[in-house]
Amino acid sequence: MMRKKIAKFSILPLAAGFVFFSFSTKEAAKLDLENYSTYDLDLEYTVPDLRDEIVPEFEISHTSPFLGKSYVGFKEALAFKESGGDYKTINEYGYLGKYQFGKGTLKLVGVYDTVGFINSPALQEAAFYANASRNKWILQRDIKRFVGKTINGVEITESGILAAAHLAGPGSVKKYLRSWGAQAFSDAFGTTIKTYMKRFGGYDVSFVKTVKNARVDFDKLSA
Repeated sequence: MMRKKIAKFSILPLAAGFVFFSFSTKEAAKLDLENYSTYDLDLEYTVPDLRDEIVPEFEISHTSPFLGKSYVGFKEALAFKESGGDYKTINEYGYLGKYQFGKGTLKLVGVYDTVGFINSPALQEAAFYANASRNKWILQRDIKRFVGKTINGVEITESGILAAAHLAGPGSVKKYLRSWGAQAFSDAFGTTIKTYMKRFGGYDVSFVKTVKNARVDFDKLSA
């Protein structure tokens, strides 16, 4: 008796499903699907940004874009290390702007107005290029002699030399290279020439021309 009841109840869901399916099929045949079209309607889709779920927020950089090994990639990577890419930064030692220039170095490239400098991104970019050109001229013989060599476990590259010159000045870089790393340098924060040689090595800085006594061209800036 119990087995018969179970058999009857098990048939009911199948029968109900069959009736529903038959009804649905018949009704669907009568529908005019054009009345349900989304054509010419303003549809708004909200899609979650999964990047914040995949990559922790502190690992996402909005100021240091991936620009490869070009000159732009070189200067932006260096700027990110110096100031986080902030044109308005003045550190505790008085170094200015995106690339953290000292006042003495700015004078060498023809910039004397530090207030105007800190308020002009275009001037800061021009000063960086002029300083790199000047350093490249001073270090041209050392670039030819040492690029491709290994000093203190770091392969010497042209971009590494220019980055180190930005940190320590071309004179200190000459001493470092010509002593094969024996005469080291570190700034007030303990950053060394070796660190910059390694961190900024391998960029293509052929865009930077070798110019003796390079200066900022203010005529181009005002044009």
